Amino acid sequence: MGILDFIKSELLEIIEWTDDSRDTLSYRYPDDDKEIKNGAQLIVRESQTVQFVAAGKYADAFGPGKHTLTTENIPILSTILGWKYGFNSPFKCDVYFVNTRLFTGNKWGTSNPVMMRDKDFGVVRLRAFGTYDFRINDVPRFLKEVAGTDQNFRLDEFADTMRSRIVSVFTEALATAQVPALDVATRYSELGEALLPIINPAMTGKYGLEITSFVLENVSVPPEVEQAIDKRSSMSVIGNLNDYVKYQMGVGMGQGGDGAAAAAAPAQMAIGFGMAQELMKGMQAQQAPAAAPATAGGIDVLTPEQAAQALGVSVEDVMASIAAGELKARKIGNAYRIARAALEEFLRG
Repeated sequence: MGILDFIKSELLEIIEWTDDSRDTLSYRYPDDDKEIKNGAQLIVRESQTVQFVAAGKYADAFGPGKHTLTTENIPILSTILGWKYGFNSPFKCDVYFVNTRLFTGNKWGTSNPVMMRDKDFGVVRLRAFGTYDFRINDVPRFLKEVAGTDQNFRLDEFADTMRSRIVSVFTEALATAQVPALDVATRYSELGEALLPIINPAMTGKYGLEITSFVLENVSVPPEVEQAIDKRSSMSVIGNLNDYVKYQMGVGMGQGGDGAAAAAAPAQMAIGFGMAQELMKGMQAQQAPAAAPATAGGIDVLTPEQAAQALGVSVEDVMASIAAGELKARKIGNAYRIARAALEEFLRG
């Protein structure tokens, strides 16, 4: 080997990094005590950024493309190394390749329940998990705060820190926003997008990262809160309780046999004082003394059909009024009976 070949072997003429992994965040080019020559070629591929560090200071950075290292395109490095009139001799410098592509499908989740105040349920505990996508958008800050001088910094070395930070910011944001638990559990996509502007300043300022997508996949509450949510949902589905009772009765009567008996189950009550008032109003309005005795002494048993006839309404309406609490009733045997004492007292009054 001649002296020229020896000198060339000690100099870096082409600097590049071909990344065949999917989880490397940054890579420090191994110099092996080699020096960078004047006019060396720097090749930066798409989704890469190269950062020069000299004498412990961040120097010039290069984006995708092929670059020839001369005094003209490394002005910061020239200043740090004291090149006033250009450089002719080789120099040593740390060269970091940083992967700026999008890292997708990273998982996050709360290891412990998040305590928050809720207007519907009071103090409630929430658990949440999901995924997020991120990229490095501030290379010097990322190298300073995260990767350091690590030659090959991988995602798994930082995953736990990222999860903890995201959960912390998520918890603070959720508590500040005071989003009701019912909304958290039903509006995942909207909340994820709304939380991005809150999470990103903290991540960028601390680590030099940008969260491009934040997804809530699930938010769970304690079992007792789930039951309360289910009950509220059921009431919303039922809607008008009177109409629901009428529908159930109609279905049961149409089935006959056991179905009719099941539909009649709510009818195993006696009409109380409230029904007596309604009966008297109906009888006076219709002037139909035959529908019910004029005196208390003649009243013994009144079936639902008789009550409906006296009031001029359907049996279903009578049942719906009882179910809605508009008419008071209680169970006496297997039929509807007017409470004799209540009606007699009413008549005496």
